[in-house]
Amino acid sequence: MTMRNPEQTIGNLIDKQSITYLSSVDEDGYPQTKAMLAPRKREGIAVFYLTTNTSAKATERFKKTSKACLYFCNRRFFRGVTLTGNVRVLTDQQSKDMLWEPGDERYYPQGPADPDYCVLQFTAHTGRYYSNFKKEDFSIALPVNLEKQLKEK
Repeated sequence: MTMRNPEQTIGNLIDKQSITYLSSVDEDGYPQTKAMLAPRKREGIAVFYLTTNTSAKATERFKKTSKACLYFCNRRFFRGVTLTGNVRVLTDQQSKDMLWEPGDERYYPQGPADPDYCVLQFTAHTGRYYSNFKKEDFSIALPVNLEKQLKEK
């Protein structure tokens, strides 16, 4: 199986899912996976932005080690994609405002400035796509603007 257009094929799969599975690494080196809402924003299949609590255990783990994995699956057609990469915890107001949506005050009563509200920026490096009981590994090219940002840090 060779995908003709991985970004389109995988992007379509991701956009149709309401649940994202995010894995982090705990202090003993074991993976910990949690279900989250779909990403609020994505840049191709390389960069994803999710909202969560600053006080969440996964957020604390990402502050110690950025290694992460995202998984999206279409259970009906038995298709899925695993993306492996790194997470940055963003607490700056610009990032928080970028993803804020009406209704979020249910979870963050102080609005976008709530100290318990943060953004997780996941940057994928590699992936594995599953379809029709076959798998395909692929690498992910970072958007030029992000690659430049990461080199500057």
